[in-house]
Amino acid sequence: MPGKPYFKMGFILLALFWATAAIPTSAKQPNMVFILADDMGYGDVHALNSNSQIATPNLDSLAASGMTFLDAHTPSAVCTPTRYGLLTGRYCWRSRLKRGVLNGYGTPLIEPNRPTVASFLKQAGYHTGIVGKWHLGLDLPKGADGKGLDFSKPVKNGPPQRGFDFSYIIPASLDFPPYIYIENGRVTNPDTVIQPAIKFPGFLRNGPRSKDLVMEDCLDDLLKQATQYIHEQSQTDQPFFLYFPLPAPHKPVIPHSRFQDKTTLGPYGDFIVQVDWTVGQVLRTLREAGVEDNTLVIYSSDNGSYMHRLDDDDKADHVSDAGVQAYQSTHHTANHVFRGTKADIWEAGHHVPFLVRWPGKIAAGSHCQETICLTDFFATAAEITGRELPEKAAPDSFSLVTLFQGKSWKTPRAPVIHHSAGGMFAIRSGKWKLVLGNGSGGREKPKGKPFQKPYYLFDMDKDIQERHNVIKTHADIAAQLETMCEAIRSKGSSR
Repeated sequence: MPGKPYFKMGFILLALFWATAAIPTSAKQPNMVFILADDMGYGDVHALNSNSQIATPNLDSLAASGMTFLDAHTPSAVCTPTRYGLLTGRYCWRSRLKRGVLNGYGTPLIEPNRPTVASFLKQAGYHTGIVGKWHLGLDLPKGADGKGLDFSKPVKNGPPQRGFDFSYIIPASLDFPPYIYIENGRVTNPDTVIQPAIKFPGFLRNGPRSKDLVMEDCLDDLLKQATQYIHEQSQTDQPFFLYFPLPAPHKPVIPHSRFQDKTTLGPYGDFIVQVDWTVGQVLRTLREAGVEDNTLVIYSSDNGSYMHRLDDDDKADHVSDAGVQAYQSTHHTANHVFRGTKADIWEAGHHVPFLVRWPGKIAAGSHCQETICLTDFFATAAEITGRELPEKAAPDSFSLVTLFQGKSWKTPRAPVIHHSAGGMFAIRSGKWKLVLGNGSGGREKPKGKPFQKPYYLFDMDKDIQERHNVIKTHADIAAQLETMCEAIRSKGSSR
């Protein structure tokens, strides 16, 4: 029959039409890339600190092409609890970890049935990947006698069990053993040697190290995995979420030989240059893969820098002696003008860079003054995908989408709660910050104790350096903030 070929062709075209129509709407969703530096201070980014002598052209370019949040905070002044908060949208002090961090042998912190932004986006049709530092606990495989570790066995209760389709991680900070790469639940090289302890700046603890993990190459190794992931996922119709938690500029401060002596500020300065270059390579990969215009990129840090600030010119610093974990303020201010350092309840502990680029959605060169927290990413991802948050998920997360548009909050944000390494609380509402303790709660002396008076109240509009405690003249405001903080802590949710 003459009509048969035409009938067959029509059937094929109809089938192609329905196949195209059946592509889920998630294929039109934007990709999301969240790059999280480890211990990078606000003042380490030149775009945020014009006095810095460290060039960060890629981070500056990211800021210029998107929005810079000037009052962004981590939910904790140290790494493990911040990572918990970022992925779950929940303050970590609501979990079993009330202070400090896990080590490389820590057991899983994220509760088994708790939604993460990865599991949520996976259900929304995204392919989800993590490359970098996990630091949220793992079930490392025990030896046959129940003692020691057997790296030839699977590693359980890690990223694959928390919503990630692909994972290539190191267990914790790069100064915590075991020093191993884990790909999709398997150690890439079970053959280990003993890594001896090393003093700062190449700070390492004694412990097992896989032969394929060389400290100087680690950041490059992870970058290779991240860029490969972007290239592979860009070839599909499925949107992707890449969480790229860098192990730098956290200790060990071992910049690759390509970057050594790129600055006059010692290994730390050189390491910042390498971190900036690494971010640039990710941005370049998105452009080369043809997905730059449909990708939301966020860059931030898990807490402030560990580099102390010195105002005594007679003391040696990191420039004159690489073994000193501090800078003269005339050389570099890693934490900008903020008081304290990593781990503190003071601003240096948790006031961090937060740069966002989303072509066509966020105005280039824009700024936002609103006080935000990294816990807000979960609700932001939910609104972007047009999906409701699961019940009881992300209890301390508020969407940033309207802020991206240059507008005010869609849902007024509850006050942000700050938390130090030592369990000190502070609450930030508008221009007021109340510290519910009598010290830093971290590293700066006096460390003080949580909920021990006298408390501190600061007007952050007038006193970003937290030099003037005004609690005596504004006791009523302090009392209101204390009541608000206790309500958020006891309620179990900020929303």
